Amino acid sequence: MAQVIINQDACKGCGLCTTACPKKIVHLSKDKLNIKGFHPAEVIEQDKCIGCGFCATICPDVVIRVKK
Repeated sequence: MAQVIINQDACKGCGLCTTACPKKIVHLSKDKLNIKGFHPAEVIEQDKCIGCGFCATICPDVVIRVKK
């Protein structure tokens, strides 16, 4: 099973990863702020991840890794 790892403190909350995910499991947090004051990306339903890596590829700040 694949696992998405997001460095939430480095995430600027641009939301590009949320649009790239074909399973729609990456969302911007509504209730958390990171140390920079942004709503970071987070993964819901990790078990639905197919490990495509689209979220990591589109991230301009390289804060997402996908472990397969």
